[in-house]
Amino acid sequence: MTLSFAPSSDPSVPLHVIAQSDLDGWLLDQPERVQSWVAANGFSGALGQVLLVPATNGAIEFALAGYGTEDKRARKRFPLAAAALAFPEGTYSLASGIPADLLEMECLGWLMTGYAFDRYASQTGGSAALIAPDGINATRIEAMANAEALTRDLVNTPTSDMGPDQLQQAVEVLANEFGASCKVIIGQALLDQNFPMIHTVGRAAEQAPRLIELTWGTSGPRLTLVGKGVCFDTGGLNLKPGASMGLMKKDMGGAANVLGLARMIMTLDLPLQLRVLIPAVENAVSGNAFRPGDILTSRKGLTVEINNTDAEGRLVLADALTLADEGNPDLVISMATLTGAARVAVGPDLAPFYTDDESCAMALAQAAKTSADPVWRMPFHTPYESMIEPGIADLDNAPSGGFSGSITAALFLRRFVGSSRYVHFDIYAWQPSNEPGRTKGGLGQGTRAVLSALPEVLGL
Repeated sequence: MTLSFAPSSDPSVPLHVIAQSDLDGWLLDQPERVQSWVAANGFSGALGQVLLVPATNGAIEFALAGYGTEDKRARKRFPLAAAALAFPEGTYSLASGIPADLLEMECLGWLMTGYAFDRYASQTGGSAALIAPDGINATRIEAMANAEALTRDLVNTPTSDMGPDQLQQAVEVLANEFGASCKVIIGQALLDQNFPMIHTVGRAAEQAPRLIELTWGTSGPRLTLVGKGVCFDTGGLNLKPGASMGLMKKDMGGAANVLGLARMIMTLDLPLQLRVLIPAVENAVSGNAFRPGDILTSRKGLTVEINNTDAEGRLVLADALTLADEGNPDLVISMATLTGAARVAVGPDLAPFYTDDESCAMALAQAAKTSADPVWRMPFHTPYESMIEPGIADLDNAPSGGFSGSITAALFLRRFVGSSRYVHFDIYAWQPSNEPGRTKGGLGQGTRAVLSALPEVLGL
């Protein structure tokens, strides 16, 4: 599925976007027939309301889209997308009504109404096409929309068709598309090349655990993205109850998100050196599954006491982050569906992130506002370090007590990154219900904010 603007040469219906408070003033400048048509059809400018206005010859002269009130718009990520979904099939061109500072965001939302996950059943997204208005970066918006579609497709695909083998194939397809390099370390080779925790977490599954690496670009600052690729998480021997296991196909949402971000970077040909690391495993149950009470030795040499096999994501990320740091990158970003504690703290809509770098934090916060991609900074609270130190080993993968679970997980990961600037996202990667521009299912989180922040953070 490709999400794109309609060719500018296509015949189109002019579209006026009207807020409720502006409708009366707008109508004063219209002929009586238009005023009567609007009144007769009950168009009030409510958010998502649409109306096609005929000319005197019966053809469509223009269209109206309700933009609601400021309060209503504040509750929607992409207010115009509500109208885009309601319009009949056709091509439209924005004529008035969208503030210049919101134009790119609203166009992105419109494009994303076209997304549908149709791999297993016939599904269709919005059928209204849009011509890119003057003054926007259409290439960038299309890159964002199609990266989001890739992320959603990967997360939405069940593990029967998106295990470690298939996730590797998805990375290889992406690498081939952009002329990137891809290499994979699989099974026993993980032990031979010192990735013991990735191997341990995935060794009980039918598909072998692996570390997937994509590299692209030969000059510029070095950016390394690390994505959690747990293709299904049963909880291991600390087996999840059924209700908690139902969405675990999305436990590779971190990998899906870094691949979406990588797609944007490569599509836009950003002047940097990109490295993507994905530890891909399935946390399964069998006779050789790792156990509570085991003590593992990581690639970095730190020992980890296993107090819950359901806290496996941080284990595979730890080995990958150690490798990332060994390359002395200018910036390391990890993305993972890591803790339920993050959802308790900020819910499903916000993407919490951790960093010790103030410039990164400020750039991300500002970029989120302009990219319709909300993020929220959480603290690397150093006094909590003692909570992840069990005494019998260097680290505890699941501290007891139940407090500050997202923070302690982030602190655990920070132990495996040395001097590199580091940002960690603890994301949900799932949209719980249908919203304009965001269908229920897999979701990209934080990636557009990162993309917009990269020029400042890396000096591009």
